[in-house]
Amino acid sequence: MIQEQVTATRDHSPVREAAGALAPRPPERPEPEITYIRPSTGWHVLSLGELWRYRELVLMLAWRDVKVRYKQTVLGAAWAILQPALTMVVFTLFFARAAGAAPEGVAYPLFVYAGLLPWFFFSAAVSQASQSILGGERLISKVYFPRLAMPFSAVAAASVDFVIASSLLAGMMLWYGAAPGPGLLMAPVLAILVILAALGVGTLLAALHVAYRDFRYVTPFLLQLWMLATPSIYLPDTAAAGVPTWLAVVNPMTGLVAGFRAACLDGPIPWASIGISAAAAATAFLVGCLYFRKVEDKFADII
Repeated sequence: MIQEQVTATRDHSPVREAAGALAPRPPERPEPEITYIRPSTGWHVLSLGELWRYRELVLMLAWRDVKVRYKQTVLGAAWAILQPALTMVVFTLFFARAAGAAPEGVAYPLFVYAGLLPWFFFSAAVSQASQSILGGERLISKVYFPRLAMPFSAVAAASVDFVIASSLLAGMMLWYGAAPGPGLLMAPVLAILVILAALGVGTLLAALHVAYRDFRYVTPFLLQLWMLATPSIYLPDTAAAGVPTWLAVVNPMTGLVAGFRAACLDGPIPWASIGISAAAAATAFLVGCLYFRKVEDKFADII
């Protein structure tokens, strides 16, 4: 009983009460914000800012694709040169003597390779980008990141082959004595436009490949027909080539291939055709990316 009184006296002493009054009170915690997570519907913005924040992931995926492509190969990166070079040899053997196949004063092998170089890059970029989502099935179903990183990294990996193959074009120009002119400054701009077109078409096909597996068989056939409709091995004269005029107009590679070849070989640059192709490439990029963003929420469930 005496101990309880002493304890009560000590607990309620004036000194202790004063110390308790002077002690800082814990700060009041604000009310937690409520976040509602709802599924997005309809069309979405491209959110290129988010993709830029994941640029290191895009570069890492592109470098992975490059290493896997040439892993355990004897020739390695030389395949990037051999594919357009062997195609150039085949077309040279069969079409070198055709009337109007190349402009006067330009060797036909050089003419063909300068046209095949941007086309092979476009074809490889579209083919690899279209398979990028299905190829990254495990990554997509487990980790969140901007899904556009997959087709964009595939196009970035194909651009490495384009740079390697360009070295052969420089060597052929030295061999045939074709000196570049001021128009060579347009070559990087046209290459960027080819990248833009490849991103648009490849991204659109990547989304379609997930929903409709038939496109894995349609895409190679589509690229073969597209090559014949593109003036990569002949002059961009649609009447002589037998290509309908409307097809040449809507084909973004018509002006880009012809312009890239003219820029490298110091020929007359078709500015009007380049302008139409640039508008078609920009339209393909917007349509492909917007459709991809619209359906990307279902990728993890469908795959």
